Amino acid sequence: MDFTNPLVYGVPCFIAFIILELAYSKTHGDDHLYHWKDLFASGFMGVGSAFLGALFKVVLAIALFEGTYEVFNPVNAEGVRTNIMGYESFGYAWYVWLLCMLADDFTYYWFHRANHEVRILWAAHIVHHSSENFNLGTAIRNGWFTIVYKPFFYAWLPAIGFPPEMVLVCLGIEALWQFQLHTVYVPKLGFLERFINTHTMHQVHHAQNVEYLDKNHGGILNIFDRMFGTWKPLDDAVDIEYGVIHAPESYNPLVILTHEFKDIWRDVRKSKNVRHAFMYVFGPPGWSPDGSTLTVKQQQKLYREYKKKDLKTAFLRPN
Repeated sequence: MDFTNPLVYGVPCFIAFIILELAYSKTHGDDHLYHWKDLFASGFMGVGSAFLGALFKVVLAIALFEGTYEVFNPVNAEGVRTNIMGYESFGYAWYVWLLCMLADDFTYYWFHRANHEVRILWAAHIVHHSSENFNLGTAIRNGWFTIVYKPFFYAWLPAIGFPPEMVLVCLGIEALWQFQLHTVYVPKLGFLERFINTHTMHQVHHAQNVEYLDKNHGGILNIFDRMFGTWKPLDDAVDIEYGVIHAPESYNPLVILTHEFKDIWRDVRKSKNVRHAFMYVFGPPGWSPDGSTLTVKQQQKLYREYKKKDLKTAFLRPN
């Protein structure tokens, strides 16, 4: 058992809280919150992620972090571990933990944002967004392929001197926070909304409403969304539709896990040149050379133009 990983203790809590939320929803008239086939699909993918995550953590994440740490932070002649940039590698002081958690959160933001803006990564991440339900069951609906490349986004942390086990603990804390965000039963949290990524903000993130697409990528904090222009609060006047615009019409976990990869392969095969093929794989989801399908930015541009035109028409309309 890996006692450096908070998820060791979190998994039983995940199951308990899913059962609790499910029971609460069924006894309080929220029958629409959970659908059995959808929950079983999410559960299957969650169990698969747990097993594969444990395997890849040993063979990839730990090896990558330990190797990176050793290469960039060798022990000098005095027996002191020193970063190649000349300073002593970080220890375990309380403020180093806070700095590592902040660096982890910064990395999570860009990792998560990349999953939405690079199609081949979106093919792995779309699994998590494919449910039309927003609940704690959806929180464990994770793509299996994400596990393979996620550690590479975080390798810079041991490279600059954070101990690998500290990075792993911070990753676990981030995952615990992300899990509990997937519920509609927690309202807006007042002043905490200024800097914390809250439950209502994560509802926005899981919405397929055009104005909400690709918003709120943050982990624990929302400050990076605010800094880089992807933050959006929940508008109580908007009826949220959860899921993705082009969802797989299946509860088969294997279809859910692979459908976007199949779509990429279909688009690559019909490409007329190398550039088009490259963009279908590494461009933003929805990219097409002829505009037959639209990216999120293109959709939101049209949406803003429509709203502006509609507002202008409303002002010109006679009483």
